[in-house]
Order: sequence, then C-alpha cells, then structure tokens
Amino acid sequence: MVCEAQVPFVHGGAELHVRGLVAELSRRGYRVERASVPFKWYPKEELLAQAAAWRMIDLSESNGEPIDAVIATKFPTYFVRHPNKITWLFHQYRAIYDLCGTRFSEFDHTERDVRLRDRLIALDNDVLAESKRLFANARNTAARLAQYNGLTAEPLYHPPPLAGKLTAGPYGDYVLSVGRLEANKRVDLIVGAIAHAPGLRLVVVGEGPLRARLEQTAIDAGVGGRVTFAGRVDEHDLVSLYAGALAVVFPPFDEDYGFITLEAFLARKPVVTTIDAGGPLEFVEDGVSGLVVEPAADAIGAAIARLAADRARAAALGDAGYDRARAITWDGVVDRLLG
Repeated sequence: MVCEAQVPFVHGGAELHVRGLVAELSRRGYRVERASVPFKWYPKEELLAQAAAWRMIDLSESNGEPIDAVIATKFPTYFVRHPNKITWLFHQYRAIYDLCGTRFSEFDHTERDVRLRDRLIALDNDVLAESKRLFANARNTAARLAQYNGLTAEPLYHPPPLAGKLTAGPYGDYVLSVGRLEANKRVDLIVGAIAHAPGLRLVVVGEGPLRARLEQTAIDAGVGGRVTFAGRVDEHDLVSLYAGALAVVFPPFDEDYGFITLEAFLARKPVVTTIDAGGPLEFVEDGVSGLVVEPAADAIGAAIARLAADRARAAALGDAGYDRARAITWDGVVDRLLG
C-alpha cells in the first residue's frame, strides 16, 4: 500500500510522485494499491484531527490477507499503523518547522501556536521513528529531519513525471515557469525579472490562489503583454513548452525537491534558480548546468538576459543538466525502497 494525503481538486508534485510510484511498483510485478485520505490543514487544530485520522487506519491486512508493507509519503500519512512501515518522506508539515514565523506559515511564536507546534513535532518524532526504513526525497528534506527530529533518512531521488517524454527543441524567445501559484514558489520574482530581460516572454504554467495577484503584478511591472498565464495544460502541451523554451526559471524558497529542475534538464534546458532555493541546488551547478543568483527580480532578469545573448552557452548548460538527470531511475527507487 502506498499512502497519500490528497487535497481535493489539487494535484501537485506529491500527488504525481505517489501515482508514479504506484505505477512503477505495478510494472515491477508488485500487487499495489493507493490509500488516499482527503487533507485539510485549517483551522490549525485540524492538523491534530488529520493526524488522528491516519493513526486510526490499520493496514496490516485486508480481507483476511496480510499486507506486506506500507509506504508512507508526506504528513500525515506516516501516522498510519503497520508492522512494516516504510517512510519515503516527501515533506513534513513545514509550517511548524523551518517556515514557522515567516510569511510562508500560519504559525508564529505565540503561546498558542508554540503549544500546538510542540505537540505536532513530538508526534512526528514518535511515528516517524516507527519506520522500519526511512528515506527522504532529497538531501534538503533529510537535513531538516535530522535538525528538527534527530532522525536519519537516506535521500532517494525519483524521476519527474514527464521522464521519457521530454525532448529537446530550439532555444526560443520565452522562459518557462512551471508549478503551483503559491507564495513559496515565488513566481512574482520571475514576473518581475521579465522587466529586466527585454525582448523575452514568460509563460507561466500552473494554477493556484495567487494567480489574480500575479496577473496584476505583471500589469503593474509593465510586462503584462509579455507574460502568458497558461493555467493547467495537458501533458502534450507541457512537453512542447519545455522543448521550445530558452530556459526554465525556478526560484522557490527552500524547496524540498523540485522535480521541475529535472524536467528542464531532461528537455536539455538550463535552469535559473536562486541561492536559497533548497532542493534545486542539489542538481543545478552555477555555470555548469544553470545559473544560481540572488533571490531578486533584477538578478534573475540579468541571468535570463545572459542566456538570451549566448544561446550556445544555454545549450551547453542544458546538455550538462541532461547528463545529471538521466541517471535517476524508477528502478533505482524501487530497489532501495523494498530492497
């Protein structure tokens, strides 16, 4: 069984990871099912109820037949009960960890928030320690687990959802942004960067609560005519957008993994990211497979402009990224998880 916490009507990276894992386990001959429970994180006290809901689930057997293993993924799926619980941690509830007190979290250092936060962290410590094997989807995730919970996880990378379908194409007149339109993805920096990269367009793929605000940001910055908000696009169109882009711009704040980086590399596109992006920095090497700059619109814009002025260099960076990304396989993931 592979466990998933699903926000209804939202299908982001974690959901794609789970479906990819289920498909690959099936391909390898395992009898596999996905256990999915709707997830709601507000009001804050709801987090305890969500954890309790998963704790009540016993997946040790089904219809009198033993289940050999469960694979938990993100908060709160790892609260599930099973004698052979394997956790492949995509992320904890980061609002109570490193994001607490920042603009990316609803938790602050008030007495009420601290009590709830301490309780949730203590619960995480207990249930994650039950794992017979503990993996993380990236070094960044593993480092956070060690820092806050004192637990050691093995980083285990997986291919992105479009692996095997992406192709290289011309280095066109636009840069590409892919991902949920949420604060920690910092798409506003990319929109602002286009003002510093004359002659280039930006295509933004993805939906989210900040779309209207980002559209207004583009207008206010005077680049509304050069920014296209494509919303959710189908797989064929996304592959085409990767193929024709000059580069992919991906500047999230301390991302856990960020498969967008690997999708860009598999399309032989360089990635422009930032010094505080987290997971992408495990793959993007400045001047080798992309450009790493300060998290500021002018710095990102200048990096984009440099690539536009030297497309041969953009191609060389993209080729280096391709060599890095193609070594990550699902067979390697399955062998480690269930080895």
